[in-house]
Amino acid sequence: MARLDPDRLFPTDDRTRGLARDFYTRIKERPIVSPHGHCDPAWFAENAPFPDPARLFVTPDHYVFRMLFSQGVPLESLGIARRDGAEVETDGRAIWRVFASHWHLFRATPSQMWVEHALEDVFGWEETLSAETADAAYDHIVAKLADPAFRPRALYDRFGIEVLATTDSALDPLSHHKTIRAADWNGRIVPTYRPDATVDPEAQGFAANVAQLGEITGEDTTTWTGYLAAHRKRRADFIALGATATDHGHPTARTADLHDPAALFARVLGGASAEDGEAFRAQMLTEMARMSLEDGLVMQIHAGASRNHSRAMHALFGPDKGFDIPARTDYVGALKPLLDAHGTDPRLRVILFTLDETVYTRELAPMAGVYPSLLLGPAWWFFDSPEGMRRYREAVTETAGFYNTAGFNDDTRAFCSIPARHDVARRVDCAHLATLVATGRLTRPDAEEVAEDLAYGLAKKAYRL
Repeated sequence: MARLDPDRLFPTDDRTRGLARDFYTRIKERPIVSPHGHCDPAWFAENAPFPDPARLFVTPDHYVFRMLFSQGVPLESLGIARRDGAEVETDGRAIWRVFASHWHLFRATPSQMWVEHALEDVFGWEETLSAETADAAYDHIVAKLADPAFRPRALYDRFGIEVLATTDSALDPLSHHKTIRAADWNGRIVPTYRPDATVDPEAQGFAANVAQLGEITGEDTTTWTGYLAAHRKRRADFIALGATATDHGHPTARTADLHDPAALFARVLGGASAEDGEAFRAQMLTEMARMSLEDGLVMQIHAGASRNHSRAMHALFGPDKGFDIPARTDYVGALKPLLDAHGTDPRLRVILFTLDETVYTRELAPMAGVYPSLLLGPAWWFFDSPEGMRRYREAVTETAGFYNTAGFNDDTRAFCSIPARHDVARRVDCAHLATLVATGRLTRPDAEEVAEDLAYGLAKKAYRL
């Protein structure tokens, strides 16, 4: 029995629901543009079968395992590797049983919507997940995964993905992207330049990372000019493989435009204080903006995450284990040095993301509503949810409009959730547009055009795809 309500996320009154349904019907089959995310390019390079349901749905998805951990489920029982090499569960069926027996924890969360959409729409499983159905669901999915139609490239085609961007370190050899480009397959997988390991003095092994950047590029990265030249060369490598964007996951949005940054660079290579580390990250955002003026790459700034909040869990399991927490973030003051230098240049494109919803109306929408270099990214991370998306549209549209936003991106490591995430965004946007039409603030023809742009056109334009 199908569990997905065809009118999910639409308004409850008949007129507005009917409008939302009509708008959604027009755009639901539009190709998926996924311009920012964390899928592994190796999936598409090797095109091997996904190993099992647990490693497809549970272990790569921090939304899933953080909820389970919050209710006392040890990460070891979910197959999450420990830094000390201690034993963790490796049996996919055992991991899946733990997940299924705690499925009730996800009621009314976005994860429930994404997983149920994937189970039903991708794998044809229509029963409720539970301890009692765990093995049957596992066996059903395993059988599907053995079918070549469920390999990564086939699913990419089936999902209707037009382009998918991965996120890759400045030190990545990009071998998987090279394999994809050489393959007899028309899927468009492009890298994104993520230089954090080589621009954040507080990153693990920063000095060694900078030295490796020099080795890769043949530049002397012990000097400021050589270091910048190395970044330019690496960006060119990414562009040659289809990259159109960079990504910067800084703790804050602080920027700087120092007269002579060479002395700061020398200090951070020798071991940075927290103050010097923040100053250097700030300077490098402005330097990356200058490089974007040269090579056309779109900048993404993902600021405001207090990462690895639990020292104990970070020590045991490393980064990206669900302990990243939203933090208050200043954009008006923090971005001013960069914007003073280049903010009115329409050649520059900077897409801003936030985990601090309080800045939507006070800072981000007014800034994107006047600076030609700025666009607002979609509701991100903890707000990548129906209510988060609704609040986002209500907060920013009056000041920034629709066309100073960057459409939608799924920002996921969970490949099979991509269609579900885009479906949620399209439904929420159509519900918002229906409300605007029903209250006389937008005509129906305009709403139909905006729905198309939000689902497809804006992301392509924003990311120069």
